Amino acid sequence: MKLLTSIAALVALHAAPAAAQDVAAFYKGKSVRLIVGFSAGGGYDHYARVLSRHIGRHIPGNPTVLVQNMPGAAGLNSVKYLAAAAPTDGTAINAFNPGLITQSLTVPKRIGMSFLDFGWIGNISEDFRVCHTWHGLGIKTWEELLARPKVTMGNTGIGTSAYIDNRILSDLFGVKLQQVMGYPGSAEKRIAIERGELDGDCGSWTSLPEEWLRDNKINVHIRYSRTLIPGMPASALVARDALTDPKKQQTFDLLTASALVGRPYIVPKAVPMDRQAALRAAFDATMKDPEFLADAAKQRLTVTAMTGSEVEGFIKQLYATPAEVVAAARTISGD
Repeated sequence: MKLLTSIAALVALHAAPAAAQDVAAFYKGKSVRLIVGFSAGGGYDHYARVLSRHIGRHIPGNPTVLVQNMPGAAGLNSVKYLAAAAPTDGTAINAFNPGLITQSLTVPKRIGMSFLDFGWIGNISEDFRVCHTWHGLGIKTWEELLARPKVTMGNTGIGTSAYIDNRILSDLFGVKLQQVMGYPGSAEKRIAIERGELDGDCGSWTSLPEEWLRDNKINVHIRYSRTLIPGMPASALVARDALTDPKKQQTFDLLTASALVGRPYIVPKAVPMDRQAALRAAFDATMKDPEFLADAAKQRLTVTAMTGSEVEGFIKQLYATPAEVVAAARTISGD
């Protein structure tokens, strides 16, 4: 028995270094493609290019990391490519639209796949969603917002992130919201807010005009983000903490999954586990790399990273969402 134990210990002792050497030998001299499901110049592309400049030195064998844009179908084309046609040797990583995760539950026929069927490498940053009103209205507190007989906000169309944010505000929290549809984009909505045509908006904190924040032009009432980042008002209600009904909490989790998993990276499930582990470790190391963090700060990119294991755990919870909660989320999102 002691002999068997000793042999097992020796095998375990030498297995890890051998695996690390195999991974390094595989990646040495190779190129890794970081496939972005959107065109060049956008947020997903911007984050991916900063990541590509640093992660290679943390991957064993130090491969070259190149960005390849593969836009189409709101990012779905790149995910379908990863699932069906991309190499499964660990040389293809996908940055995609996390809104597809929620849609894979609410409209599964449209997406046609489960995001449990991928290897999760990590997430650079969540999307920090907040709801606010224009300062001239005089609505300073959450209680005053709830008491308002009507709050008017604008939208570009059903199913957009802002549309879902607004429906969460009305359907889960009881704000008496009127949505005005047909605005071409966020720029037009901001003009309408400044003119007094709209009372406020819900959207990304990092996209708010700098002068609005500097000059206290808006009052932020609630944040869907679980993370409080510098500059964000600590007085704003934390949405999930304010929901006491478990079903409403689950509906909120499903509807805001794309915000939490804001800038995710996946690989085909068939990638060998030692290479998946190496890519996860490289991603985690990059998120702590001073050069990467300085580069991200220079590009005005916020980093609130999640490990591959953390994201995978969250995705597993989402896929365990009860059918009635999925149905509620489907109604709110307009799918």
